[in-house]
Amino acid sequence: MNNKWKIPVILGCMISLTGCGMSNPQVEKNTAEQKSVKAEENVRTGDWESAAQSPYGAYPELVTYTLGQMSGANNSNLPDGNTYEDNAYTRYLKKILNIQNENVYMESEDRYDEFVNILIKDQTLPDVLVISDREMLKELVENDLVEDLTEAYQNCTSQRIKEMFESYGSGLLESVKFDGKLMAIPETVTDHGPRLMWLRKDWIDELGLEEPETLEDAFDIVEAFVQNRMGTSEGEEPVGLVCDTDLVGSTSSSYSVDPVFDKFRSSPRKWINQNGEIVYGSVTEETKKALSYLHELYERGVLDQNFALRAQNNLRDLVVNGKCGAFFGLWWTPNNPLMDAYENNKDAEWKPYYLQEVDWQNIYASFRDSKYVVVRKGYEHPEIVMKIISVLFDYSRYTAEDADEVNEYFALNVDPTARPLVINVDYNEATFQITKDILTVMSGKRKESTLSEIAKSYYNAAEKYIRGESEMPEDWAAYESRLVAVGRLLDGNYRSIKSKYLDDSDGEVPKSLQQLEKDSFIQIIMGVKPISYFDEFVETWYKEGGEELTQQIRKSNSGK
Repeated sequence: MNNKWKIPVILGCMISLTGCGMSNPQVEKNTAEQKSVKAEENVRTGDWESAAQSPYGAYPELVTYTLGQMSGANNSNLPDGNTYEDNAYTRYLKKILNIQNENVYMESEDRYDEFVNILIKDQTLPDVLVISDREMLKELVENDLVEDLTEAYQNCTSQRIKEMFESYGSGLLESVKFDGKLMAIPETVTDHGPRLMWLRKDWIDELGLEEPETLEDAFDIVEAFVQNRMGTSEGEEPVGLVCDTDLVGSTSSSYSVDPVFDKFRSSPRKWINQNGEIVYGSVTEETKKALSYLHELYERGVLDQNFALRAQNNLRDLVVNGKCGAFFGLWWTPNNPLMDAYENNKDAEWKPYYLQEVDWQNIYASFRDSKYVVVRKGYEHPEIVMKIISVLFDYSRYTAEDADEVNEYFALNVDPTARPLVINVDYNEATFQITKDILTVMSGKRKESTLSEIAKSYYNAAEKYIRGESEMPEDWAAYESRLVAVGRLLDGNYRSIKSKYLDDSDGEVPKSLQQLEKDSFIQIIMGVKPISYFDEFVETWYKEGGEELTQQIRKSNSGK
């Protein structure tokens, strides 16, 4: 694999004359062979150069790259016999690009950051690595450990992939530029929309209740679930609205109560623009009002009385085992945890409800917890990451006619950790556009053949479930997530919010202040502390570092 870019030097001319004006047949033969070899090498070199400057160009010889990869639970739900080095993704990449990953570093999702920190400290990076912290990226750049990807992005990125990045505004790519150089490829965090209220519709029907039209209606229903001891066995206490102790969630979590804070235009744990000034959302009067309301819900028994004692896996068990009838979750909730609940009990009818409108845009986005792809400094094929991205997130989804196995992974609920690059690249509104496209086909206004491959995968799965041809959990989840849940957001006229970004990695709140906030909020909700304690919390938060942090962020983001 070394020196693939160089034309071998012909070591000698080997000219020999037997006499004046006479030619030597052997010399002519050798010269001809040399010309032929040189011509072949020129073609070969041209193939390498072409591959290095095109999104889909295959390398003339197999390129094996070392990879640091996180592993998902249950082997990332890969089909039996598939591995992280041999699955639909890796086989397709080998077929199209002639590349193969060699996973020299593997670690589980929950320990991955710790593992990457060790690699950075030891400066033993694989050729390609995914990192999940911007501070890690800064450290890699400052220590000159990663390649400049500016040229690779320009030459080896498909036009559609470039459009995907542009759909997030200029801030996304700017976040990975250092001195004007593109030092990593960022993940695109597709807008998932607001959290939906997921309720046991079969319990609603059993109790003769009306479906909710407002958030207050939903809480009345949950109160009725509790009063009627739904989901309990003898000796068990009923469970109200399942709630994570973090209270607000990320784009990959369920069980938070974000809609309650949204109701009061509160944005805890986020930096916001309030009256033209950057403020930490957890210390506002709006958040105080939201906490007061959550306390009322707790006193009514609507909020799970034991929420402060439950671990994350325990919350999931409550849902899967039918012990609760309400929680907040994003549109993909049928994939996790409800697919397992469906397997346990197909009569447990979970339905989503869109009960609030997020109509303000004062929240600043942060890249702190985003994933990034980097390439080891000195690796001879830095363009390989852009080729992988272009093939997996453009070609196989929109153009290819031979990527069925890849696209079937979506319907099979194979985890993204199965990909060689554990990121996603897509348009900001991709979730909603795919559903719109599927619904248009179902209404007869367009042909199935016009769908992207990923949309076809969901369409076929949902169709099988609708027609009663399948009771597979994956087909049920495709229908409930893509058509029902996202459909509720479309019916509610949800529109994606254009994010404004804080510069650099400013905005991380020290862990001591995070813990102060969490403890204070839980105590207020449970009534251990009165709502007036919120003012004391705010004063302490500013005194113990919050004031200095706020001023720092305002200074570095002046004008935003």
